[in-house]
Amino acid sequence: MQSIMLPAIETELQRQVSRLDQPRTQLFHEMITYHMGWTGEGAGPEATGKRIRPLMLLLTTAACGADWHLALPAAAAVELVHNFSLVHDDIQDNSPKRRGRLTAWVYWGAPMAINVGDALFVLSNQAMLDLLPSHPAGSVARAASILHDTCLDLTRGQFLDMSYEKRQDLTVDDYWPMIGGKTAALLAACCHIGALLGGADEPRQEAYRSFGRDLGLAFQVQDDILGIWGNEAVTGKSAASDLVEGKNSLPVLYGLSRGGPFAARWKQGPIQPGEVAQISQWLVEAGAYEYAQSQARYWTEQALSQLAEAQPQGQAGQILIGLANKLLKREQ
Repeated sequence: MQSIMLPAIETELQRQVSRLDQPRTQLFHEMITYHMGWTGEGAGPEATGKRIRPLMLLLTTAACGADWHLALPAAAAVELVHNFSLVHDDIQDNSPKRRGRLTAWVYWGAPMAINVGDALFVLSNQAMLDLLPSHPAGSVARAASILHDTCLDLTRGQFLDMSYEKRQDLTVDDYWPMIGGKTAALLAACCHIGALLGGADEPRQEAYRSFGRDLGLAFQVQDDILGIWGNEAVTGKSAASDLVEGKNSLPVLYGLSRGGPFAARWKQGPIQPGEVAQISQWLVEAGAYEYAQSQARYWTEQALSQLAEAQPQGQAGQILIGLANKLLKREQ
């Protein structure tokens, strides 16, 4: 089923983006197709990403017993929202590369890249309206409302993320609202919208929404663990980067709360690459690794419990359970 859904997602995304494939905006269209991973140097599956969010939406719809094909515009919408946030994040974080390729702002400049992000956001709204021929207007309005609320959550999460960068007084309690407004918010929306379009009743919609949220929380905690102790050959990301960049991840905030050598060194200023091995060991000794692992396990169990409550059906239900387990058991 995934092998059928993923090409259908790409086709729908390309259809939505083709609104800008006009004589006077050919370059603009090219900027978007480049960012989406379809054109330019290095284009292909590695550049497009895994399309987890639209896939989760379609699987949820199918697991509710509905025709997932009719939910394709919504699947495209959530992926377009995700990519709009990525384009803006790359500018805000001054990131030169994404998935091994130059980011849009490096290629065409920040002003043009901002416009690319804006276009992706507008296209996501237009995609949602394409649900109208196949769904009741009330359901489409509700799905759009969920996505709009989520976009606001994404901006809140990004605000917190950026405002936290220079602060020295953060605690573990400050961490959860930040990640709740980023990865967790969009995954929750994917599952909620998928259940809504699948015809699920309110309790099952809420179970799917909670599953997506808890999955996102577990995923982000795991990402923080991999960002410090991960195997670079597996993750494709240097395990030194989160510490060198001064990222206020869960292990770091927990380590700061425990005092000791790690907290003392962190407060002195930026970590140098040559210090990473010692710093990460101090974090282990402070209990940060085990604490983060316990939180990842907790949110994993919560996610799988909510998914069981949602009672996913058929082949899509089995794939959804398998996909969740795969996401929650990434190798270190």
